[in-house]
Amino acid sequence: MGLFTALCILKMKKIAISACLLGEPCRYDATDNKNENLLEKLKGHTLIPFCPEDYAFGSPRPTMDLVKTVQGNRAISNKTGQDISLPVEGYAKAFFDKNREIDLFIGKDRSPSCGVCSARLYDTDKNLLSSKETGLMAKEALKRDILCVDAEEFEG
Repeated sequence: MGLFTALCILKMKKIAISACLLGEPCRYDATDNKNENLLEKLKGHTLIPFCPEDYAFGSPRPTMDLVKTVQGNRAISNKTGQDISLPVEGYAKAFFDKNREIDLFIGKDRSPSCGVCSARLYDTDKNLLSSKETGLMAKEALKRDILCVDAEEFEG
């Protein structure tokens, strides 16, 4: 974690965090990404868990990818090929409307929903275009001027 980030975190009280990082089994395969080191660094802060994919589709669920389309970057189901962005975007808006006092957003890196600057973006033929994109929920947080960071970057 960089010095600037460390100094900023000391002042932050309410932190939105990907629920899988807290140990909730909400990944696509109904497992978690519990991160004890991260949780230790966040002691003393109010952690507000979120998982738009689990909320919208349950766990386990088919995977999805962030795909560049004519409508913009969209979440596309790997099982059906359908655009499933709307439930994720709706959840994100409702979450931030309800939790207006969030100081920091910590997303699960590489997630098409929660990745801040590490989500993978594909074209419609599934060719990788970028590994530095913003997931749909992280995008909503950034629109609201919330400081956002991927979990791996926060730990670094």
